[in-house]
Parts: sequence; structure tokens; C-alpha cells
Amino acid sequence: MEVAVYNIQGSDTGKKINLSEAVFGLETPNDHAIYMDVKQYLANQRQGTSKSKERGEVHGTGKKPYRQKGTGNARQGDRKSPLWRHGGRIFGPKPRDYSFRLNKKIKVLARSSALTYKAKEENVRVLENFNFEAPKTKQFLDLLNGMEAQDKKVLLVTGDVQKNVYLSGRNLPKASVLPASQLNTFAILNADLLVLTEDAVNFINQREEN
Repeated sequence: MEVAVYNIQGSDTGKKINLSEAVFGLETPNDHAIYMDVKQYLANQRQGTSKSKERGEVHGTGKKPYRQKGTGNARQGDRKSPLWRHGGRIFGPKPRDYSFRLNKKIKVLARSSALTYKAKEENVRVLENFNFEAPKTKQFLDLLNGMEAQDKKVLLVTGDVQKNVYLSGRNLPKASVLPASQLNTFAILNADLLVLTEDAVNFINQREEN
């Protein structure tokens, strides 16, 4: 699958680049693999640090509030019972790890399926390799305007880490920049337009095919 290569002004350079059919052209994208990969990504983002105190952890006396019998009230052992105000919480949350492992082949299939959907929807754009001499948000905005994507959620994928490009787009709420090695299914699906540099395309083609 060949697509045109654009420059950062949004003009067609006349060059073509091949998007691997094994990555961007699956006949039957696997929705369940996408679901599992996105589920794992979101689970891995959870801190899992929520915590509430149980009856053995709250501050309070262990003294029996009143005698066992003869008051007409239900019997009580101490004021730290969950039935009392300021008592402990029953089955409250505890720190835990929400992350889980996922087979590498499923993750590869999920990324390829997500990339296939983007390609079928014609929401993949390829830019020639570029870099910014210094972090300039205005340059990044000019790049988005050249692609007529200023109102879209854009994911720009570079071949390697380009600090100046990343810093230029960091303050824009609808734009994000990732190196190709960190590209994931969630980021692909979360973007309206996927913009790849030539080096990023070559990296993705090689990684997913192997």
C-alpha cells in the first residue's frame, strides 16, 4: 500500500512510501485483541493506592460503650465498629496492583488491527523526516494548519525521540508526540489523525512484520 509523503507545510513532495499490508492492511482486524490491549494499557495506568481504614486501624477506645444486657440496644463491643460514626469501613479498598501481562503476539495483532482501521478510514498521513532547531509551539501549530488538522486530535509519531518536537507540541491539548518505539494501541485509537514520519513508518513496518 503506497501513500504520498507530505512536508511540514502540508504540500505533497511527490514521493511515495510503502505501508506494509501485514501491518496497515489486515483483511480481518481483531477487535478482541484491541480490547485486551487497551484494557491492559488502562489497567497499567492505575495507581492502585486508594486505602480506607478498617476497625482495627481507626483511632478510638477499645472500651465497651455500655453494658451487654438490659439497655434495650443492640450489643456493642467498642466504638470502632463500622456501625458507629467514625468507625472503620467494612471491606474498604486496599493498595493493590491492577496491572496484568499480555501475550506479545496479541499486542502486535492489536496494534496492527488499530493501524489497519486508521488506514481504512484514511486517517494516516506520512511526513518527510524533520526536526525543530528549538522548541517552538508556533512551528507545531503551523504543521497542524498545513495538514488542516488544527481542530483534530493528532498523534505525531517520530522515528526516534525528538525532544524539540515533543516540547513544541506538549502544551497543545489535542496534540501528542510519541517515538515509534512507544506507539501503542490506545494512543492510535485515541487520535483522530495519525501522522507518521518516514522513519516511523520504516520502524513500524520492520517491528510488526518481525
